[in-house]
Amino acid sequence: MSAEGSTKAILAAMAANAGIAVAKFIGFLITRSSSMLAEAVHSVADTSNQALLLLGQRRARKEADRLHPFGYGRSRYFYSFVVALVLFSLGSLFALYEGYHKISHPEPLTSPLVAIVILVVAMGLESFSLRTAIVESRPLKGPGSWWRFIRTSRSPELPVVLLEDLGALTGLLLALVGIGLTIITGDAVWDGIGTVGIGVLLGVIAVILIVEMHSLLIGEGATKKEESAIREALEGTPNIDRIIHLRTQYLGPDEMLVGAKIAVGPDVDLSVVAAVINDAEARMRAAVPAARVIYLEPDLDRALST
Repeated sequence: MSAEGSTKAILAAMAANAGIAVAKFIGFLITRSSSMLAEAVHSVADTSNQALLLLGQRRARKEADRLHPFGYGRSRYFYSFVVALVLFSLGSLFALYEGYHKISHPEPLTSPLVAIVILVVAMGLESFSLRTAIVESRPLKGPGSWWRFIRTSRSPELPVVLLEDLGALTGLLLALVGIGLTIITGDAVWDGIGTVGIGVLLGVIAVILIVEMHSLLIGEGATKKEESAIREALEGTPNIDRIIHLRTQYLGPDEMLVGAKIAVGPDVDLSVVAAVINDAEARMRAAVPAARVIYLEPDLDRALST
């Protein structure tokens, strides 16, 4: 992934959410709408999340040291995991609480048209943020679906921003429907129902992100396409008879560890083996640029030596 592209998407989302949060809080103070308050807290959570993603990128750039010999690349996974927790706790649980309170003790809205105007403007800003994330993600997505991109991407920021922006747009629509039904029916319970809907939505998105980021945090291997390219590069190297076993793991979004035991013929000279390993490493890096840390263990091809 292009770090520049993900940073651009994060900054666009951060700017949009910060402005939207201020507008929503003002709208809540005027209208006393729980949907508006839930959306304001949602925007604050999103703004904080973008700050955490930027912090994760900065931490990941630290040089490797004795305690962390493979570097700090997984910091991006850790902070993305924290983002999911913040979205769940500060966003989802707060919205569910506010929605329950509003349904149990409905209060009439004041100046609801102000809330509608703010929500419509916020939808425009969120659409801009989502469009930026889509533009930056499309080159990495390939021919697969967006859901597949979110599930298989080894880089955390763009999937997080995509889901956040999509959730924000859907949440704004739920708030708009809740306030609209409250205006039409005169029953403020609809505002509370809209707020509960926002809480459920944020909870679902948070759980998806928690599952995905946890998987990345404990270590995911190469994708099927990448593993196929690595195997092809190894098997295409002269004097490598076969791959005995292959293991891969992402040390960070842009750095993969590759470990393999390769079989060479019994008559291959030691100096040739060294050249074979260097050749194989070059071929793998050319095929999969993320394969930066490579350990190859040569072994005799027992099938040929017996």
